[in-house]
Amino acid sequence: MATSFDFRGQTVCVTGASRGIGFAVAHAFSQANAHVWLLAEDTAVVQAAGEIATATGGRVQALRCDIADRAAVRRAFESVGPLDVLINNAGVELPTPVADEHSAIDDAFRRTMEVNVMGTWWVTRAAVPLMQEGGRILITSSIWGRTAVPGFAAYVASKHALIGIARTLSQELGPRSIRVNAICPGWVRTEASLRSLAIMAQERGISEERLAEELAAGQSLDGLMDPADVAGLYLYLASEAAANVTGQAIPIDRGEVMA
Repeated sequence: MATSFDFRGQTVCVTGASRGIGFAVAHAFSQANAHVWLLAEDTAVVQAAGEIATATGGRVQALRCDIADRAAVRRAFESVGPLDVLINNAGVELPTPVADEHSAIDDAFRRTMEVNVMGTWWVTRAAVPLMQEGGRILITSSIWGRTAVPGFAAYVASKHALIGIARTLSQELGPRSIRVNAICPGWVRTEASLRSLAIMAQERGISEERLAEELAAGQSLDGLMDPADVAGLYLYLASEAAANVTGQAIPIDRGEVMA
């Protein structure tokens, strides 16, 4: 991904970076000369760090950690040191239909809130003391954090909550010139979103291709995005070009939601 942004001399931590949006964002920051830490729960994060380092020639390091585990998060950030940019991207996207009486739905609801909300909170709590004056925090919400969709109450609620956290922290951390914003991606071809698309198509009794066409038709620009398509917004918001942008929930959704 070509970029005119330069983060040379800055340290960036990206959570949920072993795949999808997190991987694309970490790759973009490394390409922009940042020292990048990748944090994820799965072992794939080590391979992801190696792939990015090989592709960009940058300094890229990996941390394994379940962000829902506060003690583990604290231990992980002991290795990071001074931090300029935190990208809170890690999350889970699970269906939680209210009429389904199976206990697994309650487990999925709890896990979604533990990772998406509490995990983001634990990571931020650990990172803020490491942040430089003028640091930046970006939180991956979702376009569903501005709207809603049936069958995904936990995910939708968690993404609404993340916008509230971003707005509140922008006020709390403003005196340290730390900017905090939420990014709200629309339909991006990630493992999680394509799984949700499949579930939604099955619920409606139509093909995944048909549903994807309907979703694209509701956008101003046709087609679904790839993870690399959203990385530029993260670079911009972390750069001095966005020095006066904070407390915002910014959609990147090809014109799906205009409000």
